[in-house]
Amino acid sequence: MIKVGLTGGIGSGKSLVSEIFFKLGIPIFNADNEAKIILNQNTDVINSIKSAFSNVYIGNEINKKKLASIIFNDQDALKKINSIVHPKVHEFFHIWITENKDAKYIIEEAAILFESNAYKDMDITINVHADELVRINRVLKRDKTTIEAIKSRMKNQLSDDDRIKIADYTIYNNGDKMLLPQVLEIHNKILKTEK
Repeated sequence: MIKVGLTGGIGSGKSLVSEIFFKLGIPIFNADNEAKIILNQNTDVINSIKSAFSNVYIGNEINKKKLASIIFNDQDALKKINSIVHPKVHEFFHIWITENKDAKYIIEEAAILFESNAYKDMDITINVHADELVRINRVLKRDKTTIEAIKSRMKNQLSDDDRIKIADYTIYNNGDKMLLPQVLEIHNKILKTEK
């Protein structure tokens, strides 16, 4: 089975691109959503985080704003959280793969696919690109946040140039190119690779 990693900076539109692949019949594992579930439901992870950081849980529910304010301003804290959560996400991804073994190919959507080195487990990588200003405006509309908070998250992700260099394919999503033809072209190339 071909494993495809899909990534892009915050606000690039990777979830929209994932939806298009999903409509083409490709199973999608959303690593970021899985991480959120793990943060709120996995007892081992909750206990590890509670012992590493104080007051980031209200009961057993993660205080997302408090956690974000810590990890996006402290590289060591971010590494610590990732070292607790990512192995569990990786474990769940491999279970999920066995449940989707009949698929033509599968996609793991992950914001930090390259930063976490998860891309090394992939056969193909796709990057979704949008200019920084476009991304900031999208996130401002989508989330109740500030430009400073968005830029703080951006600086913890690879630069657009680095993502483009590493990825096998880049989908451009500034709004001036249609997404569907770009996705279909990559989809058809992956299907040819599979044969």
